[in-house]
Amino acid sequence: MQMYTRRLKSIICCCLLLLVGCVEPYAPEVIEGPNHYLVVDGLINGNGITTVKLSRTQNISEESMPMAEMGATLLLEEEQGAQYPLYETDPAMYVSNSLNLDHTKKYRLYIRLSTGREYVSDFVDVKQTPPIEKVSWEALDNSLQIYVSSRDPQNNTQYYRWEYEDTWAYTAALYSNIKYDEATGTIVARGRGDENIYNCWRSDSSKDIKLGTSAKLSQDVIHEYPILTLRALSEELRIKYSILVKQYALTQEAYQYWEALRKNTEGIGTLFDPLPAQLTGNVHSLANPDEPVIGYVGASSVQEKRIFVSRDELPKEWRYFYPTCQMDSLLPAEGETLADLAVRFKGGNYMPVTEIYPPQGGIAPIGYMGATKRCVDCRTRGTNVKPDFWE
Repeated sequence: MQMYTRRLKSIICCCLLLLVGCVEPYAPEVIEGPNHYLVVDGLINGNGITTVKLSRTQNISEESMPMAEMGATLLLEEEQGAQYPLYETDPAMYVSNSLNLDHTKKYRLYIRLSTGREYVSDFVDVKQTPPIEKVSWEALDNSLQIYVSSRDPQNNTQYYRWEYEDTWAYTAALYSNIKYDEATGTIVARGRGDENIYNCWRSDSSKDIKLGTSAKLSQDVIHEYPILTLRALSEELRIKYSILVKQYALTQEAYQYWEALRKNTEGIGTLFDPLPAQLTGNVHSLANPDEPVIGYVGASSVQEKRIFVSRDELPKEWRYFYPTCQMDSLLPAEGETLADLAVRFKGGNYMPVTEIYPPQGGIAPIGYMGATKRCVDCRTRGTNVKPDFWE
C-alpha cells in the first residue's frame, strides 16, 4: 500500500510539472481591437442635478487616460413632453439645471456627438428612492467599519445602489511660523492676516460599485450594508472625518447591469473569479443599432445622509496616523548672511519653518530650518477653505 501511494504521488507530480510547462499566455484579439466604444456614465436625477460623463473604451494595454468625448449636445427628454439641456461644465462632463421631474412620466437621454452621431437611452420610469434610515459606524479591531441601512415600507424598491463622498480634516506635517517675503526678499514672522497653510480639508469619492438587494427577503429592508472600511492608522481618522452617503433606487434591469459591471471591474484577477460578462445597457446608436454602447441610464430620486466621526469617539488604544517630514538646517557659510540664506526660499517650492538661535541663547537668529512645500503647505493636497457643512 505504501509503495502504491508513493507511485501515485510521483505520477501526480509529473502530471503537474507537465501542465505547468504547457501553460502559455493567451491574448485574445479583441483585447487589442481598434474599437473605442462610447461610454455613457450618468443617472437621471429626479429631484436635483443630472450629471453625465462621456468617454471611450480603451484596450487593456493602453496606458493613457480614457478618451474624453467633448463638444457633445445632450438633452434630457420627457416622453411626448419637454426637453431639458445639459451643459458641458468640464471637459466631457455634462450637467443639467436642478430639476424636479414628474414621477408619473418617463424620461430618456439624447446625445449628439461633435461628429454628428446620435444616441438615445430607453425611456425609463423615475424610481422613488426611500430615505436612508441611518448611516452608522463600528470600531473593530484595527479598523472603522461604516454601514448604511434603509427600508421601504411599501416594498417598491428592492434594488439599491450607493455612492459616497468623504471629507476629513488634516494638517501639514510641519508648522511654519515664518515665511519668505517676496517684496523684501527677507524672512518675516507669519501674522494673523496671513493665509492658513497648516489646517486643511480633503475630499474623496467612492470608486467601487456598492449594490444591495432585498428581493429574496420578506421585507424590503437593507440592514447595515458595509459601505466603507477605514484603517485605524489612516489620515482620515486622525482629527475628524465625515461621510455623505447617496442612495439610489434601481430597477431590476439596472441592478443586473451594475452587478455585471461590478463583476467585470472588481472581480477579475484569480482563477476563481467570474469570467467577464457582456454588458447590456440601454443606450443605443440611432444610425447603427448593433453598435456596442457601454452604459445604463436609469432615473431615480436621490436620498442623502451625512455623519461625522471625531477622534475622541474612537478607541483610545488605537494608533493614529501622524504626518512626518524631514527638515533641513540652513546656516550661513563663510561670507554668507541671513539674507543670502533667505534667497533659497524664493519661489515657494522650498519653505522656511522656523528660525535657528544660538545654543547659548540670544535674540538674533543665526539660520533657518526649511522643508519642501508639501511638508509645510497643507494646500498642496487639499483646501484650507472650511466646508460649509463642517461642524
